[in-house]
Amino acid sequence: MDSFEFTDEQLIAKFQDGNVGAYTELVERYKERLFNFIYRFLYDVDKAEDILQDTFIKLYTHKHSYREIAKFSTWLYTIAGNLAKTELRKLKRRKTYSVSDLSRYDQEFIIKSPDGSAEIDAEAITVEKKIQYALNQLPKDFKTIIILRDIQELSYEDISKIVDVPIGTVKSRINRGRLKLQKLLTNKGERII
Repeated sequence: MDSFEFTDEQLIAKFQDGNVGAYTELVERYKERLFNFIYRFLYDVDKAEDILQDTFIKLYTHKHSYREIAKFSTWLYTIAGNLAKTELRKLKRRKTYSVSDLSRYDQEFIIKSPDGSAEIDAEAITVEKKIQYALNQLPKDFKTIIILRDIQELSYEDISKIVDVPIGTVKSRINRGRLKLQKLLTNKGERII
């Protein structure tokens, strides 16, 4: 089945009619984008993979819940977002520790690259962590919309349907969220990144 032969809505209709190949095609189309979306909420690869798998299980088991009143992508992102938010609430209720939390000197454990690019990789990792930390400091409404717009690059209309608020509110939250994010990434007039 060619990736661009059918629209998402045509594929879900085929899947609802019993074509499992259409389900496989939908998974292939969305697995990377959804993983990135979920990861931005949880900042944990393993948990993001689990939630991604749960999202596709829900797609499989609840295929007949989809109605063509909204875009398929909106419906799927809503499922993934709801599962990620539920997991985030669970994580906030329990205290977890990572190896770096247990480090006596509060440093990351980095394995040096044999090709000498470790410094560049370490710098990119540091910048990514600072951005993710700042994203995590945003209120959930702003964080969700910033991830959907600036990372997933969805349209205002799609975001409006996913978060169930008017487009004007989406645009306002994007602007306010970006300002809050910029403020978090700026330290006493000095850019952190």
